[in-house]
Amino acid sequence: MDRTQSKSMAALWMAGWLALMLIVAVAGREGMRELNVFQLMEMRSILGLLMLYPLIRINGGFSVVKTARVHVHIARNLLHYASQLGWFFALTLIPIGQVVAIEFTMPIWTAILAAFFLGERMTGWKIVAIALGLVGVIVIVRPATGEINPGQLIALAAAVGFGISIAVVKSLTRTEQTLAIIFWMLVVQTAAGFFPALYVWTWPPAYIWGWVVVIAFCGTFSHYCMARAMLHADATVVIPMDFLRVPLTATVGWLIYSERLDLFTVLGAALILTGNLLNLKPNSPVPARAGA
Repeated sequence: MDRTQSKSMAALWMAGWLALMLIVAVAGREGMRELNVFQLMEMRSILGLLMLYPLIRINGGFSVVKTARVHVHIARNLLHYASQLGWFFALTLIPIGQVVAIEFTMPIWTAILAAFFLGERMTGWKIVAIALGLVGVIVIVRPATGEINPGQLIALAAAVGFGISIAVVKSLTRTEQTLAIIFWMLVVQTAAGFFPALYVWTWPPAYIWGWVVVIAFCGTFSHYCMARAMLHADATVVIPMDFLRVPLTATVGWLIYSERLDLFTVLGAALILTGNLLNLKPNSPVPARAGA
């Protein structure tokens, strides 16, 4: 595996993540018009495995997904599965831009876990990038005073789960192939959701299958992009790049669902972009000591 540290390569892989996750948000809302969330997740996982198989075969077969850390994969993916259930359910309760904005409390948990448990350095630029991104998210969301929407609480709980999950992914990239991480995600989530999906199963209309295929493809390969980005940069560098998904999703919600897009969204997007640009700034070289 190419593990060369490169912020530009990490940014390139994150661009793939951003594009695919935007499509998942729209496809998820459309699919949930006809499907229970358990059924949607199960169909997405099974189709994802079928789509991943050609890549596994090209890269040497199932030997590429062998792991000595299966317990870590299981724990990580059960948590990730629960977080995804919450994320998809929240899409039906609040605007998609708000779901994604609330999701971005996630970098707080990721950064703390990566710094304390993975030994990543929390530099000044990383702290500023995260702070600007979170301020941008708050500017966009502007939660209504005195009113708590259950969808916001579900999205927040999902964000905490995603933050822990991504910190574990970064740990896994130190020993595991990218394909192994995605393969075990799909296997564990297929097993976890089998009986709940069977219980609520209804045969979906033909057009819904199209949305499910889109979710399976984009959901599977978005995680491939994320795992590849993690190979090239610290989690505290990669995750703030994802802040751009907030204004992009708000724009998609406005264009497709006529959800509000105003000056606050533009201001929040500007803060998020500024944070990302600062985060990509190269670290200053350590000055040589006199007489060295």
